[in-house]
Amino acid sequence: MRRTAAFVSFRLGGSDGVAITAATWIDAIRSLGWDVVTVAGEGTVDRLVGGLALGAPDPPSPAELEAAFAGADLVVVENLLTIPMQLPASRAVAAALRGRPALLHHHDPPWQRERFAAITELPVDDPAWRHVTINRLTELEMAQRGIRATTIYNGFDVDAGPGDRAGTRAALGIAPGERLLLHPVRAIARKGVPTALALAEAVGGTYWLTGPPEEDYAPELARLLATTTLRVVREHIPLGRQADAYAACDAVLFPSTWEGFGNPPIEAAIFRRPVVVGPYPVAAELRALGFRWLPADDPEPLARVLADPATAADDVEANHVLARRHFSLDVLRDSLAALLIDARWMP
Repeated sequence: MRRTAAFVSFRLGGSDGVAITAATWIDAIRSLGWDVVTVAGEGTVDRLVGGLALGAPDPPSPAELEAAFAGADLVVVENLLTIPMQLPASRAVAAALRGRPALLHHHDPPWQRERFAAITELPVDDPAWRHVTINRLTELEMAQRGIRATTIYNGFDVDAGPGDRAGTRAALGIAPGERLLLHPVRAIARKGVPTALALAEAVGGTYWLTGPPEEDYAPELARLLATTTLRVVREHIPLGRQADAYAACDAVLFPSTWEGFGNPPIEAAIFRRPVVVGPYPVAAELRALGFRWLPADDPEPLARVLADPATAADDVEANHVLARRHFSLDVLRDSLAALLIDARWMP
């Protein structure tokens, strides 16, 4: 007998990290024999509940949530009961899920963000629920707060084909021999835009920022871009076109100071591109697996790789092998299957 899982978040179906990771979970759950319905306040979803949106003036009513979760044997909560960006909605969802099977997928707990550090009511727990974190650091921090969780790393399509380098560069107006440095992030303070710009300036590259400014970062981004001597490309990567973006670039910049996981270093490994990675704590956890990344505090290694890409060939290939070993969609599916079996939730 098939079962139904309802995936719920503030927004789904977009290009932010939570939405992209949720999409891989949805595919994995379906491959394990489940039907899926999606529920969110914004995005392309099966059941739109306006009170879940980040800017909603009022939370959803109990009746709205009951209707949204109707027919679901399991509810998978993507970060909505983790990060306090819309506390009234989080409280409403927590109340609606009390006593029913739910899998809480935690990306960004409040204590990991300075602006939310004083908020202690999330994450919430219930005997009927299971918790999954995207890194072992958060798993440990949750254990210290009395919540038992399992770490399941993000999964990626490690068999994705090569992208269109020539066509993408032509569409962006990138000349032959022009060094294109990809920074595939939303423009917010923790993404290290000043460091990325400094690296690009030091190596004489063109800086490609793919995401919009958020979290009140627009004035600072405008100031930074107005003072740089670089050529700057501002072009969004449509969903499904990541391969083209990585193919078009000569190196990837990811000098973040904080990430819950950080997909771009793994994507760079899959598409065989050298990548600069910042010193955020979870990067150390991933680096311990053996990844060979360029430092964010010294432009010289990046300059050498751009001058002679062959010098990075062994590192790039080693990173590709590690990505396939630890972060494939098969690994994700098997990890989810083990958790569902342990919880006695499998069809």
